[in-house]
Amino acid sequence: MIFLILIFVSYIIGSFPTAVWVGKIFHNIDIREHGSRNAGATNTFRVLGNKWGWIVLFVDIGKGYLAASLPFFLSSLYYGFKDEVLILQLIASLCAVVGHVFPVFANFRGGKGVATTLGIILAINLDTALISLAIFLIVFLMTQYVSLGAIIASILFPFISFFAMHEDARIMIIFSILVSLIVLFSHRKNINRLLRGEENKMNFLGRKA
Repeated sequence: MIFLILIFVSYIIGSFPTAVWVGKIFHNIDIREHGSRNAGATNTFRVLGNKWGWIVLFVDIGKGYLAASLPFFLSSLYYGFKDEVLILQLIASLCAVVGHVFPVFANFRGGKGVATTLGIILAINLDTALISLAIFLIVFLMTQYVSLGAIIASILFPFISFFAMHEDARIMIIFSILVSLIVLFSHRKNINRLLRGEENKMNFLGRKA
């Protein structure tokens, strides 16, 4: 029962299409029809500006953090051993990422899962989150490609997990590989544009360069 509850609730949390709702409620547009046509924070920065971009970014991070923290809120339903907590956190986290990429509330056309994944890692292992974020920022600041930073950080995520996790590394590595594959799949169009030299750049404030 606990697995079913976690799977359902975590997927629903991930499915809240922050960028889509912000665009429709406050600007009367579907952000998926503008800019890069992606329902994520980067496209929100580009189409709706910095204010709404930061709001979407932090809410999407919060979705991942909340999903990864669910096992602690539901601890009365199971024994709560340390290994169980991590396993349930990873199950909830994976469902939240899937929900963000394929949201039931937005016809299964969502974002790319990067911000939500960051929130998850912040909740599970701060060291891994900070290293991954640092890699993303270095690549982004050097190239001004948000997508390239996310792609490289996701590729290195399993290796970071291996070295940063002090225990339970095996299951965390399996999880990190699955998440990396989801993020890479959601960036497949960006990869093609990068290879063709057609990807849009962004400056530090989030506007198109």
